[in-house]
Amino acid sequence: MGAMAAARLIRMSKPVRVASFTFVSLVIAAMPADRARAGDVAGQASVIDGDTLEILGTRVRLYGIDAPEHDQLCRDQHGAHYRCGQVAANALAAFIGRQTVACVEVDRDRYGRVVAVCSAGKVDLADWLVRGGFAVDWPRYSKGDYAAAEAEARGAQSGLWSGRFVEPWRYRQCTGGGGRPNVCSGEGANEQR
Repeated sequence: MGAMAAARLIRMSKPVRVASFTFVSLVIAAMPADRARAGDVAGQASVIDGDTLEILGTRVRLYGIDAPEHDQLCRDQHGAHYRCGQVAANALAAFIGRQTVACVEVDRDRYGRVVAVCSAGKVDLADWLVRGGFAVDWPRYSKGDYAAAEAEARGAQSGLWSGRFVEPWRYRQCTGGGGRPNVCSGEGANEQR
């Protein structure tokens, strides 16, 4: 357990610590032995960005989707720029609130982060983000698991779909190549949507 996770647990009251550990244990114990992995985790989540959480000191990347980066700009229905990455992160944080988030590891990314399907209550967080237009299906990794949710958001012109945006993976490619966020966010970055 990392130092930050230990510090958080110490700050929790004893009944909350016991309940958190009990819940995580029950969730993991209820999984078939061949499905439980070291990255399976449940507890209070901190939102890092629109598709990344931290739970009990573990960074978790939501499986199959991509949300705009924190400094990425999108255009709204009137053509005005807004920080779509911040909007996605804030919406996710507001939706989760104080609910317990349970994550089941699917994979690890190239940075060693857990990639997981996570839910708050019975709601798949990735599906909720895509359906609300705060993130997009990432076919490279999802194999189309969130394509229907994206089609629904696109049809309703929800969130990102009410204006124009660059796919987050294209934005990262542009900024990783030295492009400035404002240039990589717009038409100069081959805006696709």
